[in-house]
Amino acid sequence: MQRKLISSGSDFEEKIGYSRAVADGDYVFVAGTTGYDYRAMTISDDVVAQAEQCLRNIGEALAEAGSGFDRVVRVNYIFAAREDFPRCWHVFRKYFGESRPASTMLVAGLADEKMKVEIEVTARAGRA
Repeated sequence: MQRKLISSGSDFEEKIGYSRAVADGDYVFVAGTTGYDYRAMTISDDVVAQAEQCLRNIGEALAEAGSGFDRVVRVNYIFAAREDFPRCWHVFRKYFGESRPASTMLVAGLADEKMKVEIEVTARAGRA
């Protein structure tokens, strides 16, 4: 597979100089995915809704790369508040319960105070 850059359509990608995802060789890397609904350019105040939207955004990027959640081998969760992580477990289980990728959870300040969670994944290219 040739290197393929995948955009979410966010203006920040051009301003900062990054891609939502990069498919390169056997892997797809999806990074910096937040709970913004890029069609409406809105973000929920609820962390669970943001986690769901993050994963919808990731799913779209994976699909564009010809991959899917069943191919995810690593996931990193970044939360603005530690106590929000357990509230989202059921969402993560829905998407990763069968593939069970290696994962890490971090607490950090995010780029915008509206953001409560950011997720990145590494997946194998192609379909299982």
